[in-house]
Amino acid sequence: MMGREKVVAIVTGVISVGLAIVYLVLVQLLDLRGEMLPAPIESLGIWLIHIG
Repeated sequence: MMGREKVVAIVTGVISVGLAIVYLVLVQLLDLRGEMLPAPIESLGIWLIHIG
């Protein structure tokens, strides 16, 4: 029978690999949305004053 430490190590490894796979899938899904364009400057509440 496996020791408690070995079981904890295996479970921790499985969780780590699972989180890595979820992260990679999430990044791919976000990347499929296409290029992210910045918001227009007017939406930031910043007004530019041109002098001259």
